[in-house]
Amino acid sequence: MKVLLITYYWPPAGGPGVQRWLNFVKYLKEFGIEPIVYIPENPTYPLEDSSLVSEIPEGITILKQPIFEPYRFANLFAKKETKTISKGIIPKKGKQSLIQRMLLYIRGNFFIPDARKFWIQPSVKYLKGYIVDNEIHTIITTGPPHSVHLIGKELKNQLPIKWVADFRDPWTTIGYHKQLKLSNRSKMMHQRMEKEVLQSADQLLVTSFTTKIEFREITKRPISVITNGYDHEVMANTPLDQNFTISHIGSLLSGRNPKQLWRVLQNLVQESTDFATFFRLQLVGAVSEDVLFSIKEAGLSDFLDLSGYVSHQDAIRIQSSSQLLLLIEIDSPETRCIIPGKIFEYMVAKRPILAIGPKGADISKLIEETNTGRFFEYHEYDQLKKQLLDYFQKFKQKELLVSTTGIEKYSRRELTRELSEVLKKTINF
Repeated sequence: MKVLLITYYWPPAGGPGVQRWLNFVKYLKEFGIEPIVYIPENPTYPLEDSSLVSEIPEGITILKQPIFEPYRFANLFAKKETKTISKGIIPKKGKQSLIQRMLLYIRGNFFIPDARKFWIQPSVKYLKGYIVDNEIHTIITTGPPHSVHLIGKELKNQLPIKWVADFRDPWTTIGYHKQLKLSNRSKMMHQRMEKEVLQSADQLLVTSFTTKIEFREITKRPISVITNGYDHEVMANTPLDQNFTISHIGSLLSGRNPKQLWRVLQNLVQESTDFATFFRLQLVGAVSEDVLFSIKEAGLSDFLDLSGYVSHQDAIRIQSSSQLLLLIEIDSPETRCIIPGKIFEYMVAKRPILAIGPKGADISKLIEETNTGRFFEYHEYDQLKKQLLDYFQKFKQKELLVSTTGIEKYSRRELTRELSEVLKKTINF
């Protein structure tokens, strides 16, 4: 059974956007499905990780067509601001420069649903012929960017095919929509496009339980939750750090700024010479200036290690060697549905997870279900301090361990098996 996957992110793209379908493609053939991948020929990726190219399975057909991206022109007069915003690092309203405010307004109101919209029509024209010539009956689109779903919608309108729309993140309820300075007209256009996609696809895939509930209010199309996951084969056995290293892997945006945590750590450092001797805060990936300022204000700069973006393999090594893994989500009702892909790699690293996020967050249920750490809301100071002290004492006694339960169902191979069943059911195979 052949399926055509339409995706913007593909190696050498780095970051979480590429991991989901790179790994599904790796295992789909085991379950009787042959994936064909369609990607842009000349994309502008905000992050690149050339090591991921080696993970592309041999023998996979990969189709490419050129894409026009306005980010290239924005780079000519505002390279730093454009690169920062394309990574998702948006300064708080009062700290935005004139250029940043202008770029956000243009991005939000002139490029709907996103700046990759110019790939829609050329892709439809090219793929329509390819699908007919190669007798493909099922297509999959994955977003963001959600303009990719509009390619699927057009192909579905013109051809007798089945269409599966995969949402790695929500569309109109995603947190950064509030920062795009959308006009009322633009908001309505996003909502209309989202509704059309949700009501046109034959099958919807989402990565969280909350997103499924939200989409249920818009459509009666079948929705399956298939989370992200981890890959056994890429996990490395790495010796633990000798320090009490608390590591965060991935972008730490302005909204993900747990000031309460910084104050707790400040207090612990001031109260205990022992804690100050062993404590290290390791941030791997892009970190916003707001977060760095809060860390400096808490007097933690001397304990901070900034690694910048590293390869996926290096990120896995750091996760495995850290004493404690930090997971931060924005304190907003809109982010309750976010289950970042790294949480599953955190789990299989078998290091305790310290998570901070909004009340009712899906990650809270996941951490509790798998016994992989502790979740706290932003306001919980005393409980957070007590937990960190407990972790530190266990570290000193060389007893800082976790006993995970049920994480096997989040392996990439098992998730691909679930996906294959959904695909076969969708096309009545």
